[in-house]
Amino acid sequence: MTQTPELPLQMRRNGFDPVEELARVRDGEGVLETQTPFGGTAYLICRHEDVREVLSDPERFSSARAPFDDAPELDEEARDRMRAGMLPAFDPPEHTRLRRMLTPEFTVRRMRTLEPRITEIVQSALDDLERAGKPADLVEHFALPVPSLVICELLGVPYSDRAEFQERSAHLVDTSSPERQAEARREDRAYMAGLVARARKEPGEDMLGMLVREHGDDLSDDELIGIAGLLLFAGHETTANMLGLGTLALLRQPDQPAMIRRNPALVEPAVEELLRWLSIVLSLGTRTTTTDVEIAGHSIPAGSIVIPSLVAANRDPAFLDDPDTLDITRGAIGHLAFGHGVHHCLGAPLARLEMRVAFPALLKRFPGLALADPDEQPDFKTFSVVYGLKSLRVTW
Repeated sequence: MTQTPELPLQMRRNGFDPVEELARVRDGEGVLETQTPFGGTAYLICRHEDVREVLSDPERFSSARAPFDDAPELDEEARDRMRAGMLPAFDPPEHTRLRRMLTPEFTVRRMRTLEPRITEIVQSALDDLERAGKPADLVEHFALPVPSLVICELLGVPYSDRAEFQERSAHLVDTSSPERQAEARREDRAYMAGLVARARKEPGEDMLGMLVREHGDDLSDDELIGIAGLLLFAGHETTANMLGLGTLALLRQPDQPAMIRRNPALVEPAVEELLRWLSIVLSLGTRTTTTDVEIAGHSIPAGSIVIPSLVAANRDPAFLDDPDTLDITRGAIGHLAFGHGVHHCLGAPLARLEMRVAFPALLKRFPGLALADPDEQPDFKTFSVVYGLKSLRVTW
């Protein structure tokens, strides 16, 4: 019987909040020397200014460490193939080359053209939620379908496959079973290979088709598979968790959704504050120091693994006043929920747009939206690198 691994400190949460131990590190030494699940030493970075420094400097803090280096089932060639096209696993100039091909699809101008269709998708999901009857699972009928359908249309993925890739994605972020996680990686790669083969043969008007038409000679199949997998996963997993967890946060403080109902323009600062306060992406992966560095007075040798804690950084009292309070009016300018620097989340404009459309529409459709059982303990995703809810029963 496989033993469930211990949950690393950077992944531990106390409901919405970082655990006290993580906060103590941030407010004390700022850096914690810890052990990785595979026996190596890592340095957990917790202060906002220090995390920002790490994310800003790819020359000293390199991302070019394959995310599958610790996967014992893969040989070196397999790791290289799995890593291809994965933007977070490269430094400039390779990262710049890949990102430049995708950036036009995520501009503010491009987002404006998508807004009417996203609005339609949101309204359709709200219809489905209403048809489900009270009480209904908001995650199943709203939070998951909205970003899933949006990214399916953008990538040219058949929406009929959504249940399959949603289940795979859940295993990809679940650290409780490394064996099932590895199996999900293999399944995901095989599925993406099929999408790429179809796009190579007959490129459509979707993003994958665009990449084949405009950059097909410059991208290998492995790179296309990696890009497609990254976009499909990131495009629905993060936003879906934000919609579910964000709704729970708002319902726990009814004065805040009431303000959005009265003034829908408040949704813009509300989204930024929810991103900061929830910090569902617990860490943007590891960095490796390329030289000896000093962070918060700590000497860290070259070749060391550094883990930036976004949840600790975004709750840093040195970053903003009263950080543990959810205040949707402040906007939280400078939060790190989407990262910072060259690896700032490419899909941030899309995620923001989906939330800015979805939250006001949900609150308008259901003025009496409430938790089905206020005393019920939320079903949080504990062993997951993307924090969220497994379900959320609501009534109206």
